[in-house]
Amino acid sequence: MNSYPLRRWARPGFAGVLAVAVAGALTVGVASGSAGKKPVKIAYLSFAVANSYDAPMLAAAKAAAKAAGNASITVEDADNSPTTQLDQLQTVTSSHQYNAIIVQPIVGTELIGAVKAAIAAGIKVVNMDQELGPNLATDKPQVAGLSGNVVFVPTLIGKKLGQLTIKACAAFKLNPCNVGYLDDIKASALDEALSSAYNGAIAGHTQISIVAEGQDYFTPSIGLSAVQTMIQANPNINVIVGSDQGIEGAVQAVNPKKVVLIGYGASVAGLKGIAAGTWYSDVAQAPASEGTDAVQCAVKAVRTGKGCGGIDPVAKFPSGGIVTKANVKKFKGQWPG
Repeated sequence: MNSYPLRRWARPGFAGVLAVAVAGALTVGVASGSAGKKPVKIAYLSFAVANSYDAPMLAAAKAAAKAAGNASITVEDADNSPTTQLDQLQTVTSSHQYNAIIVQPIVGTELIGAVKAAIAAGIKVVNMDQELGPNLATDKPQVAGLSGNVVFVPTLIGKKLGQLTIKACAAFKLNPCNVGYLDDIKASALDEALSSAYNGAIAGHTQISIVAEGQDYFTPSIGLSAVQTMIQANPNINVIVGSDQGIEGAVQAVNPKKVVLIGYGASVAGLKGIAAGTWYSDVAQAPASEGTDAVQCAVKAVRTGKGCGGIDPVAKFPSGGIVTKANVKKFKGQWPG
């Protein structure tokens, strides 16, 4: 099963999601006064530069490259096309212009062969944001020789969403606790991992059941439509779970005083919703932290030959990245939502 990336379609218009685009390259200049440091030339393979989730990640990566000194980033924009991204990876490898590659997979399992070829060519490769391999339950590298694996772990997000549902159902004495569950792209391996972990977490809690499902494609307007359909067919729904973009749509369709909203992403919109009391809770993601960590890993690998292993930036957050009204002030949204 292909794995499509989290929050990848949170951009204006969904019609062009998988359109193959000829992507231009943008090079970020090196900092002055750093001539004594070994040059690090990074090819940054973005899934979609225009995406609201990607923008802070790329900005943080550029800042980290500048801070490292004598490091440059050339951006390749796949514009949500797995085919384009694979072509870009093969092209930058054969160009012999780069000593490091940061890849932000659209379909991670399809890039494994090309990543192995890049590593064999002596290029330091760092994976970022999405899993590069079939196991969606680990932050450990799944390709031998990878210089870093900076990712969130999908199964952990699903488990935390389930735990928050259990807590909410008890706190609001919801019995039965009727869940409307929003997938982002139901057929993707990513959503399968999330929902499987979620179902595992709520298993045994007989008062909790998923009574309706929908898809939001990481887009608030589509989430709104999906929730309206679910509520019309199942007016007894009292909890809705989904990505932040889905919950942004849901909050327009329901009365938050009567329906508990649980999201994931810890976007600016999500944190505002929790602070205002219209959202119950959220599970954090950290795109800017990922951009910084990935560049630092690439620079370290080129200059020292040492890799970073697996890094889940969310693991450093308060409460393991679980955001509630009690601790929301400890979090800062890294992307708008």
